[in-house]
Amino acid sequence: MKALPVEPSLAPVAIGSRIRAARQAQRLTIEHVADATGLTKGFLSRVERDLTSPSVASLVTLCQVLSISVGELFAVPETHLTRSGEGPRIFLGGEGIVERLLTARSERRVQILGATIEPFGRGESELYAVDCDVDVLHIISGELTLIMTQDSYELKAGDTLSFPGREPHSWENRSAEPVEALFILVPAASGSGQ
Repeated sequence: MKALPVEPSLAPVAIGSRIRAARQAQRLTIEHVADATGLTKGFLSRVERDLTSPSVASLVTLCQVLSISVGELFAVPETHLTRSGEGPRIFLGGEGIVERLLTARSERRVQILGATIEPFGRGESELYAVDCDVDVLHIISGELTLIMTQDSYELKAGDTLSFPGREPHSWENRSAEPVEALFILVPAASGSGQ
């Protein structure tokens, strides 16, 4: 069987910022890492700025000290792009609302729902709760009333309200203007969202 001759990329692999981030996440100075690895501070500084590449042995030692795997340095980050108006539509109840999922369907750490609420649109007549720890409502434009068991909040463009996700609530657009809002759920709600 003939091998496919793939031309190697000549682009340098930039791992320095990931090494620096791992070091800083553990609140270690370059001096601490130098002492633990036997590498010089100057060399480590050049590695973090991608001015030099460490040997495999130095890289393995550095990763052991920083408690990260060598593979983490080279992993391609998972990204997800949702263009304006292109997220999949979801329907979570209410009248006069179009909701779109803005984060990847597979994302479990956070879920962002974009909502366009027509004039006088409203949520469920009975208060409902969401299966997440924190629910954040951010108003991009317009005015929206968030109704909770004991309080209600009049929110305007630029306002952000955070509350426990399992707190019963509903919402109303009491104006003749549409509302653009984001619902941010942490972690992502089980099921389809809000």
